[in-house]
Amino acid sequence: MVSLRDTFKKHTGFLRGLKLSYVINNLLNADKLKHNKALYKKYGVKKSIYAPIGSKDFGYSLAGGIPWLDVPGAAGMLPHNEDFKKFSSEEQQQILHFIENGFMILKGFYKNGEIEKLNAEVERLLKEQKTGFNYTGRKIMDAYRFSDIIKNGFFNNKRLLKLLDFIMGKKTIPFQTINFIKGSEQRAHSDSIHMTTQPPGHLIATWTALEQVHQGNGPLFYYPGSHRLPYITTQEYDSGNSYFFIGKNSNKKYEDKIAETIKEFGFQKKYFHADKGDVLIWHANLIHGGEAITQKGATRKSMVAHYFCEGVICYHEISQRPALIG
Repeated sequence: MVSLRDTFKKHTGFLRGLKLSYVINNLLNADKLKHNKALYKKYGVKKSIYAPIGSKDFGYSLAGGIPWLDVPGAAGMLPHNEDFKKFSSEEQQQILHFIENGFMILKGFYKNGEIEKLNAEVERLLKEQKTGFNYTGRKIMDAYRFSDIIKNGFFNNKRLLKLLDFIMGKKTIPFQTINFIKGSEQRAHSDSIHMTTQPPGHLIATWTALEQVHQGNGPLFYYPGSHRLPYITTQEYDSGNSYFFIGKNSNKKYEDKIAETIKEFGFQKKYFHADKGDVLIWHANLIHGGEAITQKGATRKSMVAHYFCEGVICYHEISQRPALIG
């Protein structure tokens, strides 16, 4: 199907701020939005599935329920859960850690040989120009579309999906991969502003270290416990959004709001100094980002994957575009 995906990967100008651009792209990809017809009816959304959509279309509503591990007292229920008992003791401890802190770490989840194969695959795709960096100059978007190794061995890894399904209490749908050669150096943010769901919280992400990560090569940082904050949407800061346009510097204003929130609540910054093959799984609302690279020329190869839950509305809050799934 025709898509403006490749155009937006590189483009940073007028079209990115024009909502009509996304509406046209939605029409060109109707097959990837048709599932929203039933969902809009379920959640009382009275608008076209091709139109912009955002938090203002729902108000603050938890109709449909929050993820089961976000429910108060969830940790106390787990020892009696038969599926929980099937995980290793280390995995069980990490699941409990996820509930309390908003993330979990799986040490050595992938073997060295698996990681080397993935790194070689990314290099091949770049060399053959099957994929490339987007407008940020750091992100390689959706390389899994061009590689069975990435798609089957990592993105759709059966052991990983089993764990994600359990954490979310729903079937998870692989949505997006992002590969990095260098650290992102991205400011603190929550994925819930970029991959938003109704009901809130039905997204989960994984971060895989493809080489050793240390303080000099721009490690991932995060704020434990920040996942318990209320979800920050464009309703909580001056986004500048209008009927026709996405607000100028909306993302920067959002990141400024997050910085204020971190300071207000006094969250403590932590770093993921990972070994090759380690995986960090984080909650949709966990505040995180990429530390500055202080070692000149240092790489920080890694892969992020995002997963939505089945049966929820998925969209991008800042640009107000529905997620294309399928």
